[in-house]
Amino acid sequence: MKIPQHVAIILDGNGRWAKAKGMPRNYGHVQGAKNVERICEEAYNMGIKYLTVYAFSTENWKRSKDEVDALMTLLRNYMKTCVKTAKKNHMKVRVIGDKTGLAQDIQDSIAKLEEESKDQDGLNFTIAINYGSRDEIRRAVTKIVEEGIRPEDITEETISDHLDTAGIPDPDLLIRTSGELRLSNYLMWQLAYTEFYFTDVPWPDFNKAELEKAIEKYNGRDRRYGGVKEE
Repeated sequence: MKIPQHVAIILDGNGRWAKAKGMPRNYGHVQGAKNVERICEEAYNMGIKYLTVYAFSTENWKRSKDEVDALMTLLRNYMKTCVKTAKKNHMKVRVIGDKTGLAQDIQDSIAKLEEESKDQDGLNFTIAINYGSRDEIRRAVTKIVEEGIRPEDITEETISDHLDTAGIPDPDLLIRTSGELRLSNYLMWQLAYTEFYFTDVPWPDFNKAELEKAIEKYNGRDRRYGGVKEE
């Protein structure tokens, strides 16, 4: 079986999963965070080299204050424990998104995590926090203008190099859990030729078997990148 080099995941369904169990939404987020660690390990063992997850979008600030506060507390705790996890599992961790919109202590934790894991040679794990693809592209355009790059010198590579994901190959496979069929402003530039896989399984229940199922579907796709396969 051919293993995709880079898998991107939209972690959806934590709140609905918890509600179905008669638990508060925040319980779902806590269990979802624990599942991220499990899937990172399974992905690496399968031979996946890059894993990128959508943890908190620029639109998620519109949720209730209680839920946002709980998510930020969860994020603070996760950033601290992830330093140990990254070392144990040899993960190189990177955070994409507009970090300036986060509290200073979270920004500091992110910087520490990225610095302490930068030389690890295992899974390249990227977390999208306060991330929105349109905002990412806007910030990339701003940087290009500020650098004074002439219009005639701007290529697709120029834009890619100014995105948050600079240096990371585009995803081969996108997985979205919990039955929603949309991108939700996630990696829109990078997903131009990515294969999509949607599943009704909520993120806390997404396990090794479900990941294998997604990769099996990926293996059945004919990736032509806009070209035509010769008969």
